[in-house]
Amino acid sequence: MVNINDSLAVKPKSKRIFYFDALRAMAIIAVIVIHVFSETMVLFKYGQLPFHSGGWLFEDVLGVCFRFGVDLFLMLAGALSLGRDWDIKTFLGKRLPRIVIPFLFWGFVLSSLLLIFTVVFPDFYWLHDQIAAFLSPVGFLKTLYLFYMAKAICSAPYWFFWMILGTYLIMPIFNKWVANSDMGELEYFLVFWLITCIFDYTLGFPFPVKLTYFVSPIGLVVLGYYLRYTERDILNNPYFAVFLILASAITMVAISYFYSVPTKFYTFDRYSIFMSLEVIGVFLLYKNAGKFNIHLNFFENPEGIFRKSAFALAKYSYGIYLIHAFIVVLLVKLLFQFHVYAMMPIELFIIMVLVLTIVIAVLAMAILSRIPYIGGWIGAK
Repeated sequence: MVNINDSLAVKPKSKRIFYFDALRAMAIIAVIVIHVFSETMVLFKYGQLPFHSGGWLFEDVLGVCFRFGVDLFLMLAGALSLGRDWDIKTFLGKRLPRIVIPFLFWGFVLSSLLLIFTVVFPDFYWLHDQIAAFLSPVGFLKTLYLFYMAKAICSAPYWFFWMILGTYLIMPIFNKWVANSDMGELEYFLVFWLITCIFDYTLGFPFPVKLTYFVSPIGLVVLGYYLRYTERDILNNPYFAVFLILASAITMVAISYFYSVPTKFYTFDRYSIFMSLEVIGVFLLYKNAGKFNIHLNFFENPEGIFRKSAFALAKYSYGIYLIHAFIVVLLVKLLFQFHVYAMMPIELFIIMVLVLTIVIAVLAMAILSRIPYIGGWIGAK
């Protein structure tokens, strides 16, 4: 019987570690959830749905508890790249093209589509108001620049590129340190990283001692490597992982419930102590899931839909990241324009947008990945 956290991937001949694929799939789903939250919360912001209602609480849980997607991607980068025998030239020569080429490709394609939609659908006021001024060659270049800088409509997630680029540039230095450090030295680093999570990103003021070199996101990269290899019993206990997830999620939802106002949800910084504890729990849960000794063919079958779906999401995760906001924004704005949200419970509306976004994104990536040349530009592993 195959355990969920074994070293087999979807196909036995692959060297992929399944729980990493599952974590990457979970990370991209969490990122999409957050952007669906960002686009649909206006219904509450402008008083179209009741404050503190069941639908409001559902939206709040999404906005608070699924903010760990980017953190998880950073941890996976550390778990898969640190502590290995590679030089700077090899690492950057392999990693940078993987993030730069899809970033440039999709930025150009999506900027072009925005301008085309503005011309073809002039009645889409929400699009026309933001893009119409750029309908010229110079305007297109300005749109392209704003898209790459994450300042244009549908481009909000593009900040991630600049963050992960900076992280990759510093990783060769940290790799040398990690490769020559023991677990105690990593724990020393992570203690100070947690202090910055508490002070800088939770309480909202810096620790009196400047801890610049310990702050996120590099702390999450080191954390991912540490959690992959640590042998501490408590960090290899799946029940402790569940405790971390539930305790941090319940605390965040409770705080958000009491500190939110009718026009704004209270959310947490992605590097806050609560988010950090939650993402640690998620990573450990996937790593140690097999220790529950629960054997379900649905999860364990290498040819089953669960593992194939996880593999597809993992394989296309970067490309999906770059295009999902475009899909979410257009879907939500279009459905808002025709008042579809008023035809069903808000919970169902949000789930519908989430599922449609995932399906459309995966299908788009799967189709484009089969086109010669383009398949290498879209962000598929």
